[in-house]
Formats: sequence, structure tokens, C-alpha cells
Amino acid sequence: MQVKIGDVIVGGGRLALIAGPCVIESEELCLNVASKLKEICGKLGIGYVFKSSYDKANRTSIHSFRGPGLEKGLEILQTVREKVGVPILTDVHSPEEALIAGRVVDALQIPAFLCRQTDLLLSAGRTGKPINVKKGQFLAPWDMRYVVEKIESTGNKNILLCERGTTFGYNNLVVDFRSLVIMKSFGYPVVFDATHSAQMPGAGKGVSGGDREMAPFLLRAACAVGVDAIFLETHPEPTKALSDSATMLPLSSLFPILELAVKIFHIIRKSEH
Repeated sequence: MQVKIGDVIVGGGRLALIAGPCVIESEELCLNVASKLKEICGKLGIGYVFKSSYDKANRTSIHSFRGPGLEKGLEILQTVREKVGVPILTDVHSPEEALIAGRVVDALQIPAFLCRQTDLLLSAGRTGKPINVKKGQFLAPWDMRYVVEKIESTGNKNILLCERGTTFGYNNLVVDFRSLVIMKSFGYPVVFDATHSAQMPGAGKGVSGGDREMAPFLLRAACAVGVDAIFLETHPEPTKALSDSATMLPLSSLFPILELAVKIFHIIRKSEH
């Protein structure tokens, strides 16, 4: 099964990258990151979709930066698409947001905490746009089939299923790589979220902590198991980022990390044939 996001094909033996800063901090930041990632993916021969959020609706603290909001955020995302020439993806949090964002972006994303929200899934499905659904930290991979059924009921079969770690006690996540195999059995491309899988939710005294050093290792393992796309968040200066500063990867370090992941991906693809 292949899903097309703009001019990027996800699935069918290809590898794609979905990446960008966690939240839209400024138009300048988004244009900078998108341009650099487009260049990197061009060198590696993989498709690229830009991702950033106009609103981080589930921040741990009321005092945390959420983003520029729906209207301004969508304007910035549209500018990125026009100036950099890449498809764009953003997450939505309500049925109403899905309809509005669906008119602007190339793909919608359902946050992990909202992956069972029926009305949100149906509204996103009715846009006809590709939908990347993050598997909830609380959900077994085999239960994602019911998420798929909800979206399919709208006639939309442009579905991606994304692994981002499972709750493991307090403030920690663990990745069960069996979930990639299980979710792929539902017939849709599978995505691995390398940076959120290295997160420690709520462990930073009002913000989420994490260990970005682990993200490249998890990414390699996922490519060895078999994925169709890599999801990650990146920033020129992660420690100064306004969201997920503990897990975002430095933009300057991405090329060698992705280069090795792509090599592993191709080795596995060749061995399967």
C-alpha cells in the first residue's frame, strides 16, 4: 500500500522523512529547517514532508509555549510549502480544526493522546487528506485496527500508522518493535517516531524530559525491522527550543544519522528480495 503526500510517496519500498521543529516558533525557523532538510533528503534520495505544529494542545504546564495558533500557523505552513517546495503536515486536535487545516496542508496528523477520538478521526477522514495517526502511549498495536476502521468508514484509505513509544511506569516510554510488524499487517504504511520515543513525559518539572542521544539508536532499530517513513523533530539549537527541547535532534547532526538509517533500510529491503 502506498500513500501519496504531495509529491512524496510513502510505502511500496520507498523511504520518506517527516520532520521539522516541534512547534512553529517563527516563519524564519520553519523556512530554515525545511530548506536544510529538503537538501539532506535530496542527497539521500528519500522523500521529504515538512512537519510542525501551530498549537501544542497537550503541554504539561499552563505556562508552556503552545504556538502561534491555527490561523497564523497555517499561514506559515503555506509559506513553507510555496517557498521551499515541500508538502506539509500538521497535527489537529478537534473535528473543526481538521476541516480548516485540511483545506491548507497536504496531510493531517492525529496526536497520540487523541487517536481514539471518533469524531476527530471521522472529520479528518472526510477531508480526503492523508492521515498520520500516532499510536497512543496507552494502546496496544493490535487495537490500532479499530482506528483504521473508523477512518476507512469515511472512504479515506490514505492512512499512515505511527509508533511513538508506550507508557512504561511513570515518566518513561519503551518501544516494542513488534508493533511495527503488527501495524503493517493492517495493510498501510508504518512510520516510526524516533524523537518522541526517546521522550520522558512530564519528567522535567512541568515539561517533558527525554534523552535525545537514544533517538538515533531507536531509529536504526526501526529501519532494521522495516518502516516506510521516519518521523523526527529537529531544531538548529534544541536546548533553546520552546517545546520538546530534550528530545529534538540538532539540525547539524541529522545527515550522518539519516545516512546510516537509509543504508540499513536498503540492506533490509535487498535481503527481503
